[in-house]
Amino acid sequence: MPIVTVQMLEGRSDDQKRALVEKVTAAVSETIDAPKERISVVIDEMKPTNFGVAGIRQSDK
Repeated sequence: MPIVTVQMLEGRSDDQKRALVEKVTAAVSETIDAPKERISVVIDEMKPTNFGVAGIRQSDK
């Protein structure tokens, strides 16, 4: 049972997240020949204040 975790900044619409889950599931199914009903996708959203790149928080940009 594959479990895929996607970490991203919050702010995407429900439609975008729905499409992400559908496409990630399809990609995993096609790549490792796993049945779609056995694939789980977890979206872990972060606040921009909790993520930084090169010493700068995304909320400070």
